Amino acid sequence: MKTVKVQDAIGQVLCHDMTQIIPGVSKGARFRKGHIIKEEDIPVLLSMGKENIFIYEYDESKYHENEAAKHLGQLGMGENIYMKDPVEGKVDLFSSVDGLLKVNVEILNKINSIPEIMMATKLTNTPIKKDGKIAGTRVIPLVINREPVDKAVVIGKDQELLKILPYQNLKAGLVTTGNEVYYGRIEDKFTDVIRNKMKRYGMTEIGQENSTDDKEMIKEKIELLIEKGAEIIFCSGGMSVDPDDNTPGAIGEVADHIITYGSPVLPGAMFMLAYLGEIPIVGLPGCVMYSGKTIFDLILPRLAAKDKIQREEICDMGHGGLL
Repeated sequence: MKTVKVQDAIGQVLCHDMTQIIPGVSKGARFRKGHIIKEEDIPVLLSMGKENIFIYEYDESKYHENEAAKHLGQLGMGENIYMKDPVEGKVDLFSSVDGLLKVNVEILNKINSIPEIMMATKLTNTPIKKDGKIAGTRVIPLVINREPVDKAVVIGKDQELLKILPYQNLKAGLVTTGNEVYYGRIEDKFTDVIRNKMKRYGMTEIGQENSTDDKEMIKEKIELLIEKGAEIIFCSGGMSVDPDDNTPGAIGEVADHIITYGSPVLPGAMFMLAYLGEIPIVGLPGCVMYSGKTIFDLILPRLAAKDKIQREEICDMGHGGLL
């Protein structure tokens, strides 16, 4: 590319998109890459503060920003993801379904360690709506040597940098524990909170059972819902450390693998997650009933996408876990 004065650019091909900002009105590309500059464009360009502009000259040893962005965007083209054409040198990636974003953070960091290249994503394990933006990528200069872009391509080759796990429309069973609810001493206000949250991720309720604080009864209710076809179980009540709090013990005896009882998240320290085969059994602490955001909101999208959760991942949640 070469630099020319705006007044001398008539008939030349514009090298890149040029953004016009009108405060309070708009911000966007006023002229696109490839635009042939006309005499009537000169006052507009000057009003945009452009005294000199870049004119396109092809150089096979370099990538134009749009071409480079396309190469980088291809690295993020994983499962259920689509890419739009470059705009002002940037390519954006979007989800084609409602689901959970998974990011290979190690590969992303390697790509971003290359000078003059950037890719920004939503956080891994973020719930994403259909057509929601998940990432954007570009190179910093207008024209870049091929080497750094090609290096990024090599790093990302055969790697699943980004993917969207669609929600699996799981059948959910709910167990409400506590003598106070079972015997009608207080109204159950916990179950509706769980219902409202799980519906956001495509789960359907196949049954709800009340139980006393008796551990054997809690176990029976969990097993009954599994027999009815529940693919996930939510247990509320009895998750603390009082003598009547027997829900963790019941979950532990029904499950064949306990991920955790306790989490480094507030609100949500008394959270429990276990599995019976592939069926998650979730113990929800009382904070879920009255706090706007708890560990339940962090874990639920992953459960809805059948993203198997490991204990190490729960431990890592302490950083940022003060909600």
